[in-house]
Amino acid sequence: MSADPVRGRRWADHRRTLEAIAWKYRTCSPWRDLPDELGSFQTAHQRLIRWAVDGTWERILAAVLAAAEGADDIRWTVSVDSTACRARQHAAGARKRGLPGPTEPEDHALGRSRGGLSTKVHFASDGYARPLALRVTAGQAGDAPVFETVMATIRVPRGGPGRPRTRPDVVLADRAYSPRANRSHLRRRGIRAVILQPSDQISRRLRRGRAGGRPPAFNAQAYKQRNAVERCINRLNQWRGLAMRTDKLAIAYQAALHLAAIFVWARR
Repeated sequence: MSADPVRGRRWADHRRTLEAIAWKYRTCSPWRDLPDELGSFQTAHQRLIRWAVDGTWERILAAVLAAAEGADDIRWTVSVDSTACRARQHAAGARKRGLPGPTEPEDHALGRSRGGLSTKVHFASDGYARPLALRVTAGQAGDAPVFETVMATIRVPRGGPGRPRTRPDVVLADRAYSPRANRSHLRRRGIRAVILQPSDQISRRLRRGRAGGRPPAFNAQAYKQRNAVERCINRLNQWRGLAMRTDKLAIAYQAALHLAAIFVWARR
């Protein structure tokens, strides 16, 4: 006769584990300092990584976004920006081999600049300063090359039949997103762009005279709403473990960002 299948223990309470992960990133405390009433720190850390690898955090965020879309509570004037996060020495030294999955970048989204080790978080927020999409890169990465990736991350499921909504009405961005490729990308998708043009592009166009063409359309009144993404960044930076990175793995840090975004949308 074959032996009975080996069974593992019951899952630890999901609510308590979520509270443990949130406590760690709200306070930026070491995992081992987790209060006893929040359970084992190994359980919380393993759950954070496991759900990051299998995409659970992104699915939860998609579910709360779908609920907001069903209630017509998303303002589709989208603002895009990024913020640099200082990485402490605890974030360095992750193994190059044996990574938990293909979602972990080789550089662990760590870059070195004049300020030392850092990570950059790229955001797209709705008009009410709530995150619709986010991606992490190394700190020295430029904003413009990541623009299309951030835009492709916006996927809000609809409550009824139909494909997820991926196209905002308007996209607001500062000078860093002004390259022609980004404007062309929005034009192909039928999205109105309100992007500030840097002075060097303006002078280059003027020097060419008629060959420089007409300046891109810019609505100064609509651009004032771009502060929504700044307010969104400030909301997430209230979590000390997000304003200062201590995670060795990029997927762990991005999972914590998704958890904070879920909390923001759950309070709507």
